[in-house]
Amino acid sequence: MKRAEFLRNEIFSRFGNVKRARGNFLYTEKGVRLTDLYREGGRAILGWGAEGSGAFTVFKDVLQRGLTGSFITAMSYRLQKAVSELLFSQRRVFAFSGKQAVLADAQKFSSDISFYKPWALAQDSSSVDFSSTDCVILEPPFPWAGEIELLSVKEELAEENENAAKDLHTTYLAPVTEAALARSIYDLIAAIQSYSEKDFFIYDKYISPYWTRKGPYLFPKVERERYDEFVSFCLDCQLVPPPSYDQSGIVPFGADKGVFAKLSKSNRN
Repeated sequence: MKRAEFLRNEIFSRFGNVKRARGNFLYTEKGVRLTDLYREGGRAILGWGAEGSGAFTVFKDVLQRGLTGSFITAMSYRLQKAVSELLFSQRRVFAFSGKQAVLADAQKFSSDISFYKPWALAQDSSSVDFSSTDCVILEPPFPWAGEIELLSVKEELAEENENAAKDLHTTYLAPVTEAALARSIYDLIAAIQSYSEKDFFIYDKYISPYWTRKGPYLFPKVERERYDEFVSFCLDCQLVPPPSYDQSGIVPFGADKGVFAKLSKSNRN
């Protein structure tokens, strides 16, 4: 069973259907509010729904203009411009569905490849500089089911490898999707300027027995073979952890520390 499906089934078996998603929270039909530490693998790192995001407003506006077809619009340029601003370097952007496809095609340009994570820290705890990396793979912070991956290649490198650019296993994005993704990246740029370590460490008292935190990211301290048990424990505490041991969680920055009340009262070793 796929890990995401495992988590979906665990949530449903305990709390029924998810009726609404807003900010850091999932509201279930059994009246239980869950704090989401998984955030769709980071696609909802800025929160669920329209709260704090203009991406869905843009999506709605462009949708009403009927820009859902395969024609050329200005939305591709807007997406490329947004990614270039995020990475502080001129980029050409290609869209893929799935990590394996994007990673294989990135290697056609260069072996210098990084996966982008906002607020990522290097080993010396300094901020990671992605601007000098030839190829940066990023998941847009647009909380939408699916696996859209963006490959951002340095413009000069893309120009030098035009033949490689013509032979990629890309996926087509409708203009309405491109517009929403571009806005979500601008929302992320604003969030990076607004949130920092002071907004992440305030939960340490509650989470430190269970996770190691680096920036906003959470890495489980439990043994790998006990992770399914840990998922159940978290759900009992009304927290939604990542479905896989190898995926990092995300602190619910902006949420009250009280969301960890049940966790702090737990007797789990």
